[in-house]
Amino acid sequence: MIEMKVAGIAVDAITRSPIVLLKDGTERRALPIYIGQDQAKSIIAALENQPPPRPLTHDLLVNMLEAWEMSVERIIIHSLQDNTFYAIVTVRKGEVKKDIDARPSDAIAVALRTRSPIWVMEEVVADASIPVDRDADEAEQRAFREFLENVRPEDLIKRGRFSNGEA
Repeated sequence: MIEMKVAGIAVDAITRSPIVLLKDGTERRALPIYIGQDQAKSIIAALENQPPPRPLTHDLLVNMLEAWEMSVERIIIHSLQDNTFYAIVTVRKGEVKKDIDARPSDAIAVALRTRSPIWVMEEVVADASIPVDRDADEAEQRAFREFLENVRPEDLIKRGRFSNGEA
């Protein structure tokens, strides 16, 4: 799994649909997820630390969890099927953990309010992410190709002691 952060909300130029943009820790990969208008507003409010005058749906959910002495441990965006992302919210009360099915947009809105980590399965990142820093990606690929061209098998063998004392 790869921990990601919300980079912001964008709008698709053609459909005018909001997109939440997640970035990995290196900010080299971005994962765009189309979301609804209400979820976009909720995510923006959480990003800007703007509490509403009255609790909205995600605020209500967080307030209920707190009232029941439950915490959000993390969210996981675990799969992508037919262009639809799937997520879970892992909640905890004491030693008991439960995974609750959720739309990624709702899970992200809750994670932002509870300062919980957002994790994405590596397969989802591989299938749906876009490169943010193409130059860095290309430089890394060039460096790796140069390494492979110049490496000898004996360079890869490390000598060390085994548990029985043999080298």
